[in-house]
Amino acid sequence: MIAAWLNFLIVLFAAPFLLGIVNRTKAFFAGRRGPPLLQLYYDLAKLLRKSAVISRTTGFIFWLGPVAGLAAVFCAAMMVPFGNARALVAFNGDLILFAYLLGLMRFFTVIAALDTGSAFEGMGASREVQFAVLAEPALFLGLAALTLQTGHFSLSDIYASLTWETWGKAGPTLALIAAALLIVFLAENCRVPVDDPKTHLELTMIHEVMVLDHSGPDFAAILYSAALKFWILGMLIVRLAVPVTLGHPLPDGILFLSSMVVLAVLIGIIESVMARLRLTKVPQLLIVAIAFSILALILEMR
Repeated sequence: MIAAWLNFLIVLFAAPFLLGIVNRTKAFFAGRRGPPLLQLYYDLAKLLRKSAVISRTTGFIFWLGPVAGLAAVFCAAMMVPFGNARALVAFNGDLILFAYLLGLMRFFTVIAALDTGSAFEGMGASREVQFAVLAEPALFLGLAALTLQTGHFSLSDIYASLTWETWGKAGPTLALIAAALLIVFLAENCRVPVDDPKTHLELTMIHEVMVLDHSGPDFAAILYSAALKFWILGMLIVRLAVPVTLGHPLPDGILFLSSMVVLAVLIGIIESVMARLRLTKVPQLLIVAIAFSILALILEMR
């Protein structure tokens, strides 16, 4: 239990660092120095020292959204195993609660945006929900395929049972699941080619437009929630792609953290070499993720 709490604290502290790696990777490909790796930590500290500016047209839902969203993703992070170690909270069926907690986080973000009464933020909320309708089935079906492959119904047990021997037996299935989860990861974290977290073009903003009216500690909660979501969804990909167990908690943890850094670099490379898709093309990309997950399920059921 002590080790589980320690791993969880590492996740809470290290999650914003991954976004710093993504930004530095993008800066490298652009020929710039880029922001410090700890820039998000500085931003969070600065926002926590400020007071929130709340419009008189909003109600309690506006300030409840960031807090409830952070609480939801915080609980979801408790269910994610740290490499080969078990999660802080693990039980049969936790993968279903995990997916619903991510959906709950999105729900509160959307209704907080709608509570402003702004058509602009309503536009972003509409796009967010439209893409979520396609991203969530891909995530559910991908996890279902992993359940059939491993015979377990808990995230900790599923990922603990994955080895290179599993890849040797069911390589095509796991590759399809990994591809589907990568697409879901890009969509859920508002990364290129689905969305651009740094864009300021009003007609193309999705997630960023929903949080424009938040400030101070409320906005800090939103930024930190996004960093935690980046981590926990990234873990699903990393532990699937690198099912290495060295037999000792310390080297296993170091290998897992190194793999997460590699994932952050990979995301930075993707955002540097790819352009953002047109909004009409994003649903097609998410349908591809659903197709990958369904095909993985078919391969497991045959």
